[in-house]
Amino acid sequence: MDEMLPPTKLLTLGIQHVLVMYAGAIAVPLIIGRVLKFSPEDVAFLISADLLACGIVTLIQSLGVTKWVGIRLPVMMGVTFASVGPMISIAIAHPGHEGARMIFGAIIGAGIIAALIAPLVSKMLKFFPPVVTGTIILVIGVTLMRIGIQWIFGVPVGPTAPQLVNPDHAAWLKSVGDLAGAAGSNVPAVPGGLSLSASVPNPAYAAPLNIFVSAVVLVAVMVIARYGKGFVANIAVLLGIVIGGVLAALLGMMSFGSVGSAAWFDVVLPFHFGAPIFDPFMIATFVLVMIVVMIESTGMFLALGDMTGSKITPERLAAGLRTDGIGSIIGGLFNTFPYTSFSQNVGLVGVTGIRSRYVCVTGGLILIVLGLLPKMGALVAALPTAVLGGAGLVMFGMVAATGIRILSRVDFVGNRHNLFTVAVAMGFGMIPLVAPDFHQWMPVSIRPLIDSGILLATISAVALNAFFHGASGTADDLREAAESAEA
Repeated sequence: MDEMLPPTKLLTLGIQHVLVMYAGAIAVPLIIGRVLKFSPEDVAFLISADLLACGIVTLIQSLGVTKWVGIRLPVMMGVTFASVGPMISIAIAHPGHEGARMIFGAIIGAGIIAALIAPLVSKMLKFFPPVVTGTIILVIGVTLMRIGIQWIFGVPVGPTAPQLVNPDHAAWLKSVGDLAGAAGSNVPAVPGGLSLSASVPNPAYAAPLNIFVSAVVLVAVMVIARYGKGFVANIAVLLGIVIGGVLAALLGMMSFGSVGSAAWFDVVLPFHFGAPIFDPFMIATFVLVMIVVMIESTGMFLALGDMTGSKITPERLAAGLRTDGIGSIIGGLFNTFPYTSFSQNVGLVGVTGIRSRYVCVTGGLILIVLGLLPKMGALVAALPTAVLGGAGLVMFGMVAATGIRILSRVDFVGNRHNLFTVAVAMGFGMIPLVAPDFHQWMPVSIRPLIDSGILLATISAVALNAFFHGASGTADDLREAAESAEA
């Protein structure tokens, strides 16, 4: 684990780790940046900031900073998908830089609390047996699948809405308004707030060319996963995105203007979008996210400890979990998101058999370099959503499949209460997807807390499991769940 490999081998293995995590690392800034309605330049900045923060937090986690911070294991840190739901809720309600400042304020506040409560998280393990963790991960995947599908066909509001207002109807309404406003007119004024319903099919929605590109990416990923060997199979999603990007460029679907105008080198500065906004309810929402993240990280750390033959003491576990909180503080400061250990990279440690943490240190340094190259972020931001859609189906579907695999270890035959826990928690998790306006009569201040299906599923799964079984989870349960996620 502390072996210092030759520089060339460290570089090669570090690049492997970066490539394995790259598709997942860039997905979240792409999602949130576009929901915030950021310009391509701002989305590119988010990607650069994310890669930089990924690298910094990876260095802290793998190298360690004092005995209180850093697990000192071969860990690559990336943005957690568990945070996507709450961030989307905030972004939809507050698009633009204001929403970003709210997100970053909530992340910083939650990171501070998470760093403080890290030693207590080990006492929460009993509330997270496989029936709970599997359900949460399944809901995360199902929730994200909506984004992948919208990347293919179009977002149901805005320029890619399935239907548009008939131009003839809009012209008629305008003419009536003009007549009503004319001097001496007897035409009644158009009622305030009156709007026309969309009735004309939008050619930008479900465009055949977009579907074709997404299908090519999806088929490419499947073919590479089926016939690729070893490391090539591990980066099937990334290679599929590259193939889709090349195809989109050949079809004239990509604009490289922002890539050409981006600098070759630039420093990511804190508070790029302004001072963070701290809202108590938003912070509380992300504290729940951080607890889920730290429980997930606990399983990863225990599994890595077994792989590397390194004993994970309570003090060492607390140091690793504290870094999750510190990583989120760093993320918020540098205009990016909460971080967790990536299961793909934990799996790569098992596949390669290379247990040196300095491999991940090298990977972290590579990520920092990539974060300082704005052209790289601009190139990723220039990818059409159709390219990302084919890859998103795989990435987000694999998250859901991981949840199913964890649930496969749960006893549903001998214990029917587990069925109730999964069924009801899944139902709660689907509420924001199926009925997005369910909270219209509730206080606006609590909406970030209840607008995420992931958080609703987490709260209900923990509560139902405690009701039916009490506190029954163990560290071995989390270790097995983490090993399922790596496979």
